[in-house]
Amino acid sequence: MSINNLPLAGLEIGFATSLICSLLLVFTTRWHGRYSLDATRGVQKFHITPTPRIGGAAIMIGLWMALGVLPQAQQELLLPVLVAALPAFVFGLAEDLTRTVSVRARLLATMASGAVCWFLTGVTLQYTGLAPLDGLLGWLPFSVLFTAFAVGGVANAVNIIDGFNGLASGTVVIGLATLGLIALGAGDVHLAQLCFVICAVTAGFFVVNFPFGKLFLGDGGAYLLGFLLAWLSVMLVYRNPSVSAWAPLLACAYPVFETLFTICRRLWCRRHPGHPDSWHLHSLVKTAITARYLRMLPAPLRNACVSPVSWSIALVPAALAVNHAGSPDVLVQGVVASFALYLVVYGLVVAAWRARRRLPTHLATAPLAPATTATVKAVKPVITPIAPAIAPVISPVIVSARVAKPSAANQAAPLADLGREQPAPAFVRRRM
Repeated sequence: MSINNLPLAGLEIGFATSLICSLLLVFTTRWHGRYSLDATRGVQKFHITPTPRIGGAAIMIGLWMALGVLPQAQQELLLPVLVAALPAFVFGLAEDLTRTVSVRARLLATMASGAVCWFLTGVTLQYTGLAPLDGLLGWLPFSVLFTAFAVGGVANAVNIIDGFNGLASGTVVIGLATLGLIALGAGDVHLAQLCFVICAVTAGFFVVNFPFGKLFLGDGGAYLLGFLLAWLSVMLVYRNPSVSAWAPLLACAYPVFETLFTICRRLWCRRHPGHPDSWHLHSLVKTAITARYLRMLPAPLRNACVSPVSWSIALVPAALAVNHAGSPDVLVQGVVASFALYLVVYGLVVAAWRARRRLPTHLATAPLAPATTATVKAVKPVITPIAPAIAPVISPVIVSARVAKPSAANQAAPLADLGREQPAPAFVRRRM
């Protein structure tokens, strides 16, 4: 069966419902804004207008409405997944409204959603292509715990990349479309249709979120979409033994790479892995590229221009997954190559950021007053020595960042975007 022959009722109803609910949330902000508006100040805040961050509610409503018009076989697939997703969604939405739910609580709730989904469906990860791990996955308790941990990890990864207009939702659409095409190629039409329906529902929110950012996904939406992406990945491998487990990993590659690298980077800098900072790839693209070269655009559009860079990184492994879904050796090489691509892009963006910080923007663009001279001292980072062969690529990446004035430096991107310069972070050697 081709894509053209798939039923369209679920796609249309899901898209329309999600779009209408998203617009209603925007137009009724004055009634719920006291609880739902996202503040403009914070380590990872780049928007300049308080914006409602409960877009996940529109997506959840759209999914339930689409469920009602799907064929019975697809309803039987989607219903237990939506029921199991409630803990992840509710805890995320509670954080959006109260700002009091910890990261640990949200992560545990998402893992609990994975365990509930196993209880309702009996689906778990049973093979990965790694012999020692596959031996352990043969023991059901370990398989359930590993599946819940993997699902929670992917959901948290999607939440981590949720930083700019359309970034997380667009990446999830790419991942779900990848899973749908793989399922279609394997003959699993019902799972393919389910992936495309969730894509359509997400697209309804995406229209309101990108490019102007009138509504944010929020933690509720990020954990919901992350859980759905992760669980459909598990279902794809479980239902289609011909599909390698590495294919869904490539479908989720960008958020997974961002999360793993962020954890390693923070541990290298002797910081807590869960402590937020503005050194994600998307944050650096904003401060080093869009804030410098697209200053003529309005702030929401500058923020939106960050997302296509991340989408391009997500599309490369997705294409590999679709074309080589049944070839584990090729997929493993694709994982390595895709992660290398991520590191190269990160290194180039860090280099651009360092070049920009050497001279404050207002000194570079504004003429000096008469009879006044100024000396600008360049910030020269000291990079931890590494192997010469990989130094040109990795040296800007693996650095120890110790911020001299955290409260000021953490606001680097928003303040620089408004034309005010702030202290640059100091790079120092990692103490052994």
